[in-house]
Amino acid sequence: MQQIKTSFDFEKPIADLVQQIEKVKQVAEKTKVDMSATLDELDGKLDETTNNLYKNLTGWNKVQMSRHPDRPQTLDYINMICDDFIEMHGDRTVKDDKAIIGGFASINGQTVMVIGHQKGKNTKERQFRNFGMANPEGYRKALRLMRLAEKFNKPVVSFIDTMGAYPGLEAEERGQGEAIARNLLEMSILRVPIICIVVGEGASGGALGIGIGDKVYMLEHTWYSVISPESCSSILWRSWDFKEKAAECLKLTSDDMFGNKLIDGIIPEPLGGAHQDPELMGRTLKDYIVKDLAALGKLKTDKLIEQRIEKFCAMGVVNE
Repeated sequence: MQQIKTSFDFEKPIADLVQQIEKVKQVAEKTKVDMSATLDELDGKLDETTNNLYKNLTGWNKVQMSRHPDRPQTLDYINMICDDFIEMHGDRTVKDDKAIIGGFASINGQTVMVIGHQKGKNTKERQFRNFGMANPEGYRKALRLMRLAEKFNKPVVSFIDTMGAYPGLEAEERGQGEAIARNLLEMSILRVPIICIVVGEGASGGALGIGIGDKVYMLEHTWYSVISPESCSSILWRSWDFKEKAAECLKLTSDDMFGNKLIDGIIPEPLGGAHQDPELMGRTLKDYIVKDLAALGKLKTDKLIEQRIEKFCAMGVVNE
């Protein structure tokens, strides 16, 4: 079994068993005593504990997993999935927003427009990328690239990973709400296939701004919600102390979203999360994208748009 690198408090049972196994190995090596039976028993217990733990993660546990510092981000997936990538910059109005990246790429010989949030891996990079929180010009850049893809009849693939759109005063002054709303409208009638994948955090309109697609997926240990658990807790309980309760109430996990028919599917992650085996995660994502591009490419444009609009119009409908 692959060695799981633990990072969070809820992974402590795994860390304890790994430590026990290491101690037994050290004793066996030092004393030259056959400890194989004990090691087999501990290995079996480790397998069982690991599988059970990751199958029964709480909403807050999944929020933590989605924020793991080693978790692959948009640029990582582009490098793993695409044969080449030509990044394009600027919204042609204000500036180039570094929180959203995009450009033409090739996947198995097929040209696509790839767009996604980029958070950054270290402090300096996160500041440069504004922690993946886009300004209005970021969403306008994304729309410009999607229109370019439409002009050349190329499908769009978007990777969603953001704590939300940037909430600063200057963003509101430049029309943050309008920029996101415009993207929702334009993506709903874009005349090329769109595949959207939540690869980390999917918070509020910041995620929705590039999240309208013919296929919308979530990776197994991600979340998608109108608000983050911390912000929800601070509004309802005037404190961040209830973030775990908020995470459960929001029903933000991939299982919740799929059960409520708000996404089209859940993409499984390697045991322990995407950060445990990024290469495997990249291959899995590529398989889903290639399969869907082939299927969506067979649909006539008017049928594609009709199905997309019907899917989103059916969300939230309740029959009493």
